[in-house]
Amino acid sequence: MSTTSPADGDAAPAGPAEAPPGRRFEPDLRSMTRINLRPIASPMPLGFFTVAIASVMTACLQLGVFDAEARAAVALCVLPAFALQLLVSFLAFGARDVIAATLMAVFAGSWAAYALVLFSGAADGLRVLGVFNLALLCFGALMAAVTRPKRALWFVLVVSLPRWATTGLSGLTGAEWLTRTSGALGILVALVAMYAAFALMLEDMRSEEVLPIGRSGPAHTAVEGDLGVQLRNLERQAGVRRTL
Repeated sequence: MSTTSPADGDAAPAGPAEAPPGRRFEPDLRSMTRINLRPIASPMPLGFFTVAIASVMTACLQLGVFDAEARAAVALCVLPAFALQLLVSFLAFGARDVIAATLMAVFAGSWAAYALVLFSGAADGLRVLGVFNLALLCFGALMAAVTRPKRALWFVLVVSLPRWATTGLSGLTGAEWLTRTSGALGILVALVAMYAAFALMLEDMRSEEVLPIGRSGPAHTAVEGDLGVQLRNLERQAGVRRTL
């Protein structure tokens, strides 16, 4: 077999022969790669308005505004919150906001569970929902530890934590005063969520902060920074990198 060598002064072309033994040679594709981003409207006002409306309905039931016979009707009013917040979660994942997407997805699941148990009148349903709310309390505490720069989410979580605690304990103990306290906290959650939704909607419409939200750190930089800041470390984000 005859071989040829490059002419004097010519560099030998890089190729598979230079790859480490046992590894498949892959060319550098960075110059041919394009990552397309699609701007979307913020789904968070919809998510917070949904939290507010569903919280009002459940709080009124706990406060005695509705009779016990109205449980099925309340469940049917709350059930659409599942679909709306699931949609918000899907859009938030597409917008690369894993914290908002995770929170909204869990809220969606909680409304579905609440509505189905309440509507079905399942045996020992209130005790089951009590344990469920205490599990949500643990989830919310972990989420609150990482969402503080996103103050709108953080405030909604902070006021939701005592409500989940009182709802869980009232379901397990049957104490009437805990049920009433949970209802009052539900109204507070609705007010905070309503404010956050309205403030974010105004901000999105006017492209500037109108009502204070209190963003800090990375959340503030993401809104106030230029396009270069938005695309920083894009190649390492989920959907671009090979594994999650």
